[in-house]
Amino acid sequence: MSNSNATAPTQFVQTSKGKYAYRRFGKKSQYPLLFLQHFTGTLDNWDPLVTDPLAAGHDVILFDNAGVGRSSGEVPKTIDDMAAHVLAFLDSLSLTTVDIVGFSLGGMVAQVMALEKPSLVRKMVLAGTAPRGGEDVMHLQKPSIARHTGNPNLKGYEVLQKIFFAPTESSQAAGAAFIARLMQRTADREPAAGPQVAAAQMAAFQDWEKVEGERFASLKRIPHPTLVVNGIFDEMIPVRNSYWLSENLPNAVLMTYPDSGHGSIFQFHESFTHQVSEFLASRSAVAPY
Repeated sequence: MSNSNATAPTQFVQTSKGKYAYRRFGKKSQYPLLFLQHFTGTLDNWDPLVTDPLAAGHDVILFDNAGVGRSSGEVPKTIDDMAAHVLAFLDSLSLTTVDIVGFSLGGMVAQVMALEKPSLVRKMVLAGTAPRGGEDVMHLQKPSIARHTGNPNLKGYEVLQKIFFAPTESSQAAGAAFIARLMQRTADREPAAGPQVAAAQMAAFQDWEKVEGERFASLKRIPHPTLVVNGIFDEMIPVRNSYWLSENLPNAVLMTYPDSGHGSIFQFHESFTHQVSEFLASRSAVAPY
């Protein structure tokens, strides 16, 4: 069994809701560790220095939701519908309890899963994400982001380096190293997400920002131990959203990284994987910091 996202074979499973692409690798563990990806990201957007150290002690599962990568169907336009696809996928693998690392969009999906099927989720890591009713969630038209996404001189992953990392020399250097690691996999790669994927996921973000009833009330119904992580200079989903998560989730710990943006978990991969390992192994409600 491979222990790296750079070499693990892509697998497929057919369900009543469609065919899903996924990769499963690492050490057999009591609770598989499910990774849920960011806006327009595929299996190939997971940093090996995040997935692989965790795979040393966990049964890691990377997942492409409907319409992303080589998964079939159309991309859902709500987070709730995205969560329904994840639940169908896990059911097809006969998994009854998992831990989740949800990054950005994936962190929103994880919150819905914890509400819809609480018994399925043991612990959650919510990185660079926002609660339902959060603010400034993926407003790509902001000048601080648009100047990079609209720059014709930036090709492919070069845009990620600019928008995932803080505009400091140290953070941008970490971003360049991250991009290089994403290219370690040379075969069996996923097709890049196109404009249709982006449009549907942007619609889901807009729906997620809506406030209905008491703001953040649903978070109080998520008792699962949760580790909330973000970079303090996140322009894509500002860190105040992480503060709201930690304030309203009954059993959450907040960890913020300096000199970093949306991709803080990739910039500080060594610290992040250590903290996640400790959090998942802890018998107490939250990690023993």
